[in-house]
Amino acid sequence: MPHSTYMPERMGSATVSPTGRFEAGSFQEFTVTYTAGYFGIDDTGSIKVVHRFASDMGRPQFDDPTAPNYTTVEATNGAILHVEYDMKRNIRPWDKTLYIKVVRGFLREGDQIIVRFGDRRQGSPGIRLQTFCEKTFEFRVLVDAIATYNYVELPEQPIIEIVPGPPALYKAILPTLRRVGEPFRLCLKGEDQWGNPSDLCDGTYRLKANMNVEGLPEEVTFKKGEFGVVLEGLTVPEAGDLCVELLDAEGEPLACSNPCRFADTAALLPYWGDLHGQSEETIGTNSARDFYDFARDKAFLDICVHQGNDFQITEPFWQWLNELSKEFTEDDRFIVFPGWEWSGNTGLGGDRNVLHMHEGRQIHRSSHALVDDLSDIHTDATSASDLFDALKGEECTVFAHIGGRYADIKIAHDERIERSVEVHSAWGTFEWLMDDALEQGYRVGIMSNSDGHKGRPGASHPGATKFGAYGGLTCVLAPSFTRAGIMEGLKRRHHYGTTGSRVILDTRVDFASEATMFEDNPDWGETPQHSVMSAMMGDILRSEDKEVTFRIDVHGAAPIERIDIRNGLETVEIFRPYTEEDLGSRIRVLWEGSEYRGRGRETIWDGCAELTGNSFESLTPINRYNLDKRFDQVGANRLEWTALTTGGFGGFDAVLSDPDAGVIKIDTALVKEEIAIADIGRDEMIFANGGIDRRIRIFRMPDENPHRSAVLERKIRLRDDRDNALYVRVTHEDGHFTWSSPIYIFR
Repeated sequence: MPHSTYMPERMGSATVSPTGRFEAGSFQEFTVTYTAGYFGIDDTGSIKVVHRFASDMGRPQFDDPTAPNYTTVEATNGAILHVEYDMKRNIRPWDKTLYIKVVRGFLREGDQIIVRFGDRRQGSPGIRLQTFCEKTFEFRVLVDAIATYNYVELPEQPIIEIVPGPPALYKAILPTLRRVGEPFRLCLKGEDQWGNPSDLCDGTYRLKANMNVEGLPEEVTFKKGEFGVVLEGLTVPEAGDLCVELLDAEGEPLACSNPCRFADTAALLPYWGDLHGQSEETIGTNSARDFYDFARDKAFLDICVHQGNDFQITEPFWQWLNELSKEFTEDDRFIVFPGWEWSGNTGLGGDRNVLHMHEGRQIHRSSHALVDDLSDIHTDATSASDLFDALKGEECTVFAHIGGRYADIKIAHDERIERSVEVHSAWGTFEWLMDDALEQGYRVGIMSNSDGHKGRPGASHPGATKFGAYGGLTCVLAPSFTRAGIMEGLKRRHHYGTTGSRVILDTRVDFASEATMFEDNPDWGETPQHSVMSAMMGDILRSEDKEVTFRIDVHGAAPIERIDIRNGLETVEIFRPYTEEDLGSRIRVLWEGSEYRGRGRETIWDGCAELTGNSFESLTPINRYNLDKRFDQVGANRLEWTALTTGGFGGFDAVLSDPDAGVIKIDTALVKEEIAIADIGRDEMIFANGGIDRRIRIFRMPDENPHRSAVLERKIRLRDDRDNALYVRVTHEDGHFTWSSPIYIFR
């Protein structure tokens, strides 16, 4: 126990009113009443009402009784109270703290402190609840009755349940590649405005496919109380890329699925995973069992891994995670690896994620900071170098991660174990981690996951906190839908990452003469090798060719904005699927980047855009997940917003009344510019301001972009002095990225 356990039964009690079920993200009023126990509370004693780190409930404020989140505190005996709110004034994961100190007077047994969260008596709409669901949302109360600042948790805590709202959008999810004639499934669900799967969907809708799908019904019915509809046993009799639409009664599309490719043959199949997230036993939300239930049955993932902070994983919880991974793993349905996040300080290597092939392996913690049982402290690995030493000989894989702490792969890295880097999570986008690897000559793959703390692995909406991005997904190309098959795909870097979308991506290199492919990194010594004429993402090869043919095949649910073709740190080409002649009245304004690599990476982009000599026909936000952030049109020619980025990007599309007239003025704290509309073309205008790619970009696009797929073939001249790491980043119009793992070629 992190707090004192002295006589909790004499420390009083607490209740909340009202109780019951409340919609995520809604405005409510709650009265938490603390009744003093036998000891009362002495002069300068205090209580804390705490919430989890992950919670994005509105921040209590005490100054404006008409505004959201207004909170009042009073003592029934007239004692004078000092009240503060601090985001980090208690032991994690219960960081967020309403601190109430008795500064004049004291409390006897039976006296009360009454806290009104979202006090509506003077016009406040209430306090906004957290935006994600939780079965047992606690107003946890801790008591310092004897004024020693040594707190005791009450034995019973006030609890409410937070549930989803009505559907605001629908999603249709297919696999990404299957062989012709093989059965597959279509998964359908509704999500509320904050990204929670909704059990309030109700109605019958039509299904429309662009190919013949045997077993696909004409209609599908959603029923209240159910979180989705899964149609099993579908087949497609011929090759092609399938998309399925969900249509309302008027024939208007409610959702369009991701594309699924059907091929006559395929040696490897893609499986989608979120390999990184946490539950309430560490710093997340809901239980570890709920975590895997959500991943399998609500996010419709193929692979998932719980990655709790090691310094919070007790031995009993580690045993429980092993039991759950064994229970949930089912070949050809759902694969789980026993896993944990090595959470060392950045100066000692920073966050790494460990995936074990088998249960029952030793966890090597970075510390026992929140684990009181020190009996196995001798097994700790307190630096990343120690971690790699401890894992030698283990059947496992590791990837580097950027979270609160960031991985410093320059000071510690072992490619035999650490096969990939995570360039995106709910914390943001971190392409600089891949740049670090390329600068060091490492041969690693690229993945994306969520590191979700809100109990939604595989569908990790960021909510309303400083998590700056939608959680990512990793697509593993594997020879079988088993642990062994997925582990092989991970170790061979046969995978790609996205910022949450499901995209078909195939990158290959063709050689003019036979090249040597290595089964593993030849720098480590002898490894099986064989001659090939082509290779896929993740492969390592030696070639005598002076140039190779790089083939890129991508198909997503949203149009393609651009494809960056890269050879290591060099961008060889930026491909856009449209020409100057296709451009219209639509301009795109994007803000992006981060302050620096650490925790305080958030860049604030609050500002406005104003047109003179023109007007806005329409405005559409990009990557605006936090509905608390403003996006308001003021009149015909002004837009005002609040926004932040953590390495990724946000912004808006503006369709103008006149494609060429007038001037647009951008006004933010970091970038202030006036640009003639006529000067905005296909090539982006960049206005940078320090940080890590901290900048605003402006460019013009077609009014309608039909290009959801692209097949490219490029000749790439090979460098002699280093690896040629050939990979792509695809930018989709809806704000998502897709990265391939590099193909590594040396001469």
